[in-house]
Amino acid sequence: MRSGRAGRALADAERLDLALYRAVADTRTPALDVALGRLSQAANYSRISIGLAFALALGGGPSGTRAAVRGMASVGVTSAVVNLALKPLVRRRRPERKVLVAGGRPRIKMPTTRSFPSGHTAAAFAFATGAGRELAWAGPPLYAIAALVGYSRVHTGVHYPLDVIVGALAGVALGELTSACIDRAAGMRPADGGRYQSQGVSVPTSASSSR
Repeated sequence: MRSGRAGRALADAERLDLALYRAVADTRTPALDVALGRLSQAANYSRISIGLAFALALGGGPSGTRAAVRGMASVGVTSAVVNLALKPLVRRRRPERKVLVAGGRPRIKMPTTRSFPSGHTAAAFAFATGAGRELAWAGPPLYAIAALVGYSRVHTGVHYPLDVIVGALAGVALGELTSACIDRAAGMRPADGGRYQSQGVSVPTSASSSR
């Protein structure tokens, strides 16, 4: 009974995913098509995140540099997990754009990698999460950019909506995990006098000098 219900729920989710894909990818929006296509391509290889990281590092002082490092570390971890683990595990095929969507809109080239989850979206949300942990004010605009990147992947027809939703969730989760690991490592960094400072407790790095 459970397997039957789970199967029906999965089938319903797939139908909804397909309906949303068609509604977005097959709707004529001439004023947005070119801009969103360029945005989607600009996100290849995390180029948008790299550019934002440089901007934060150059204009944000020490905090901006730390935010850039956190953001790019989050992107690196997320890209590795998504591309080396999740995509090969799920192996979802890309949308059959020629079959599902009528012609007429300018299109970007269909990637050859697997579809689920969206790596572009995951990386963009991971950067926003990592950088936002260091610079709170940067979080909202970075998340807005990440959301636009995710939407552009559906708008251009290269991803299903569910790919993007799960990609966003994965990016946030992995960005938080990466930041937590950075915080943990920073909590045990060497302090003055060759001692480690951790949660207010100084721990000698070597035996007493009187030995």
